[in-house]
Amino acid sequence: MIKKVSLLLLVAALSASCVSKKVFNELEGKYATLKKQQRELSDENHDLEKTKNQLENDLKLNQDELAKVKAERDKLQNDYTAASNNLKTLQSSYNALEKNSDEALQANMKKNRELLAQLDAKEKALAAEQERLNKLQADLKDRSQRVTDLENMISAKEENMRKLKETLSKALNSFEGKGLTVEQKNGKVYVSMENKLLFQTGSWAVGTEGKRAVVEVGKVLAQNPDITVLIEGHTDNDKILGSIGGGIENNWDLSTKRATAIVNILAENKGIQKENLTAAGRGEFAPLATNETAEGKAKNRRIEIILTPKLDEISKMLNDL
Repeated sequence: MIKKVSLLLLVAALSASCVSKKVFNELEGKYATLKKQQRELSDENHDLEKTKNQLENDLKLNQDELAKVKAERDKLQNDYTAASNNLKTLQSSYNALEKNSDEALQANMKKNRELLAQLDAKEKALAAEQERLNKLQADLKDRSQRVTDLENMISAKEENMRKLKETLSKALNSFEGKGLTVEQKNGKVYVSMENKLLFQTGSWAVGTEGKRAVVEVGKVLAQNPDITVLIEGHTDNDKILGSIGGGIENNWDLSTKRATAIVNILAENKGIQKENLTAAGRGEFAPLATNETAEGKAKNRRIEIILTPKLDEISKMLNDL
């Protein structure tokens, strides 16, 4: 059996040489563009997390500043109370000293005026600090609300992705044990289908059972228009040989054709927004397991449908902060 496959792979490689380098370069360019988009999405997600952390740090700084201002206000309040008590004491002294000499009376009057002036200054300072405190509290409340809104929006998207994962798992339950898995990680949902469910060796034509699985995925996606869909084709590291390639230049070419075949099936569902679909071929360069064993190669030959929530609302909220 191994000798037969090797012969077929040799024939595929000989046929693959008929494809022009221009086609290869175009596919390579598309791959680079898709890889760049993937990095941009990853960078954008990193920036969102970084901004969220910065907002939380700013919130803590504002809370510290609020506590400091409250302490200053309390000190001024204590000073104000002490000055008021001193005034009362001096008023009593003033009444007693009215019987004494005019010089002593004038001195007490002067002291009283000074204390009154100090008291007035402290009242004004206290009022200014209170106004500053009120403004700081209002700003802090507004910033805190915006952070809360952002956290709620991120949590809502995570919850939506969890529900999407559950919906897909239920819809694809009949394919359990047939090389299909549904997983949620890094805020995304991954539907992985091994090639044994989808394609014959060296082919990008989707079989009946595989098409049925893809159609079920499409039904769920049609109900979730706010999800971007990246279909990635993956291969093992076996070279395309002989006529088995049927016009396939290399593993990148094969993985791209297979990803495009899945996109075409999804696009048949009129409820799916076509602008949400992207096909990408990653060839042998993102393996799940070692290519040194038959089992590892089988795991590496797969289609991954990666579902990502749109981040337009979160980006707008960050821009408004």
